[in-house]
Amino acid sequence: MSQLSVLLRLTGLFFMICSTSGSESSVPYPVTCVTRGADLGEDGEVVLCPPDCTQRSVSVFGTGIYASVSSVCGAAIHGGVLGPSGGPVRVQKMQGRHNYMGSYSHGIQSQALSRWSASFSLIKPVNVPLELTSDTSTTALPAAAQPAKKPLKKPSVKKALTGGNKDCQMDIAMVIDSSNNIGQRRFNLQKNFVVKLAAMLRVGSTGPHIGLIQASDSPRTEFLLTNYTQPKELLFAIKELAYLGGDTNTGKAIMHTAETFFSQEKGGRRGHPRVMMVLIDGWPSDDLEQAAMLARESGINVFLVSVAKPAPEELAMVRDKDFVKKAVCKDNGFFSYLIPSWFSTTKHVKPLAQKLCSLDALLCSKTCYNSVNIGFLIDGSSSVGEGNFQLVLEFLAGIARSFDISDIGAHIGAVQFTYDQKLEFGLFEHSNKEDSVNAVRRISYMSGGTATGAAITYTTQNLFRRTGPGRNFLIVVTDGQSYDDVRGPAMAAQKQGITMYSVGVAWAPMDDLRAMSSEPKDSHTFFTREFTGLAEFIPVLVRGICRDFTENN
Repeated sequence: MSQLSVLLRLTGLFFMICSTSGSESSVPYPVTCVTRGADLGEDGEVVLCPPDCTQRSVSVFGTGIYASVSSVCGAAIHGGVLGPSGGPVRVQKMQGRHNYMGSYSHGIQSQALSRWSASFSLIKPVNVPLELTSDTSTTALPAAAQPAKKPLKKPSVKKALTGGNKDCQMDIAMVIDSSNNIGQRRFNLQKNFVVKLAAMLRVGSTGPHIGLIQASDSPRTEFLLTNYTQPKELLFAIKELAYLGGDTNTGKAIMHTAETFFSQEKGGRRGHPRVMMVLIDGWPSDDLEQAAMLARESGINVFLVSVAKPAPEELAMVRDKDFVKKAVCKDNGFFSYLIPSWFSTTKHVKPLAQKLCSLDALLCSKTCYNSVNIGFLIDGSSSVGEGNFQLVLEFLAGIARSFDISDIGAHIGAVQFTYDQKLEFGLFEHSNKEDSVNAVRRISYMSGGTATGAAITYTTQNLFRRTGPGRNFLIVVTDGQSYDDVRGPAMAAQKQGITMYSVGVAWAPMDDLRAMSSEPKDSHTFFTREFTGLAEFIPVLVRGICRDFTENN
């Protein structure tokens, strides 16, 4: 190695400029305590570890030679190359091997590992120059001696239309990976990708709206759909995001987003398709299935963008190998997208933007909440009584309030029965939720006998005659024994595509209730001794209707 020392005198300050060959003189690349060997691109790269990594939970596998999934800084302390105060270290990449040995050294416990596909070792670099900062001297260089700064490169973003992209009027939640698994370096690459994608989508008042959530130990909403509706502001907000670290709890983030993010109070637009794009590096730490089910039932089209999928030797560490299939809106290939590496994302910006804006392909926009026809068949017999009848109406009003009732949404209708039947109001009489709920509450108590079978036949012929199969539901509420057969009429209704739920109170016989309900009987049959217990069934019934709708459609 040749070294040339040049002495310069500048404003009374002397500098030693060292010229070295190769990469010995490269400025160390700052990393975090959890950056892994696998996260580094070049062999022989010099990294700068922060102080106090012994205070962090770092994963190290091996002794002397470490598996590439190990924390670089943790391994450097374990091997004695660095102390707790951190500093520069050179990472030498090596081939994978068998039987990495675990040991305790310098305050770090490394773990054993049977085999891994790649390794690294660490050495103390020599002649690593430090960058000049304001801390190195109180005397500034004169303007003539300062190296010329390159002008900041402006992002190559085409000027967006004032109103945004009118062909993509979606509400889009971007859930990004901010876990230990991705690390600071790849997190920055992810931000660059999201900036380019957001620029391609072209937000605006009459275009797409974009909000963002970070997935970590706990999800964190960074900004809502209406916080930034101009491209320049949005792109700046994305660039300013801070890395969190923690576990890859993507399921928690999906659940958090599905539950609250798209509400009108948070800026969600009524009637606009809801899209959730989830970015994940590797694989999640938690379960996605229940969260994704809630998202689908809430009309949210979940796309999962998987970057750097697990290698064959990593599959043993993956909790659920089918997590992609379970997370997306529909497992048809459209809603999942694979990017091989964070270093090659640019070419994927346009095709992914096109998918997010494909209105006709967003299959999850139609949900039980805005698509079902629900009929209430209400026992008005003498045994119910006026007071209990009002409790029944409040129970049914609670169910009605759970759905998005409108001309093009869900519909509610009601029939009351004794020996006779009365169509209280049809499925298409009320075009909004408030009118439908008030219509339920205004039903007057009839009083009389109990002919449930005849009432089911009447309802099938009169309430559902203008509807197609697959989204029709009938909830029968009764408190006693029917004077006629219920099995035949119930089977006929189900053959016409009506899913039946039976809700019994007081003296309603379980045999009749199960005979009326659809399969599986246990999940379509409900019973309570007291009318006051009906309210507990509301969330279970609503969830059951949504489950049936999803399975049938």
